[in-house]
Amino acid sequence: MSSTLNLGSLRRVPVLLAAGVLACLALQACNQPIPDRLGAPIEGYSHTSAAINYFTVNGNGGPNIGPFGGGGSQTCCVGMPRKWHPGLTVVVEWEKDPNTGDSVNWPKPRYSDAWSETAKVHQSKYTRHRAVVEVAPYEQLGLVNVHFLPCDQVKVAASPSYLGRPNHPYNYPIKMEVPSVCPAP
Repeated sequence: MSSTLNLGSLRRVPVLLAAGVLACLALQACNQPIPDRLGAPIEGYSHTSAAINYFTVNGNGGPNIGPFGGGGSQTCCVGMPRKWHPGLTVVVEWEKDPNTGDSVNWPKPRYSDAWSETAKVHQSKYTRHRAVVEVAPYEQLGLVNVHFLPCDQVKVAASPSYLGRPNHPYNYPIKMEVPSVCPAP
């Protein structure tokens, strides 16, 4: 019995082998585990007459917020666990401008020496804060909402809900008065 070598079949072996290897790699990529942490956008609300010049959540920046305002402006992102667990906290740091309306009475013209000096004095009154904050329980990770409350209190939620929705854990009024005595930290 004579055997003949089919050169066409031999030439297809490397191509078929490469296709098989690529198919295996593609299937493995589909089977990668879902990460334990995901990037979540950050949004903030100031429930006081102070402006929040900037804030961070675990070192990741959030937008600046005017007095009695916020929402609608998101920055990306802070790594959060996909699933909430008891004891979950974040570190929130922020700078606060307690006298946001002062600039209307500053010297004219704008950016003159007198104006710049007044701005320096104003900025020296900014206060900086840091708090370790418990994150409200969530079923599904979503937008990280940071609520700045009177007395430098902070609340954080990380769900698909947001201020004003019935299922949002912190539906504080956007305008909150500072109590005559703040609770101890």
